[in-house]
Amino acid sequence: MWNRRSLLVLPAALAVAAGCARSRPRVHVVRISGMAFDTLPTDARVGDVIEWVNADPVQHTATARDGAFDVDLAPGARARTKLAAPGEHEVYCRYHPAMTARLEVKA
Repeated sequence: MWNRRSLLVLPAALAVAAGCARSRPRVHVVRISGMAFDTLPTDARVGDVIEWVNADPVQHTATARDGAFDVDLAPGARARTKLAAPGEHEVYCRYHPAMTARLEVKA
């Protein structure tokens, strides 16, 4: 049976539950095709995963200039990077330095 106290506690409990649902890690897929990184996610958060997919017929990397990650991808390969810290990462390919992108990771 609901009483006045239950009705006061219920909104707080729902808010906590909603916050937990949003904090679940997500997987963001980023394709590399045509010698370029497709659009990187704008809503990436610490704990999320980037799945890099090399759709080109040549080898690529997804390398953060700050050393946060370095993924080497054979043609047709997939690899995952877990985002460990907030900040902006300049991403490039070690084999093709003109291939660049920017990834912002939020807390």
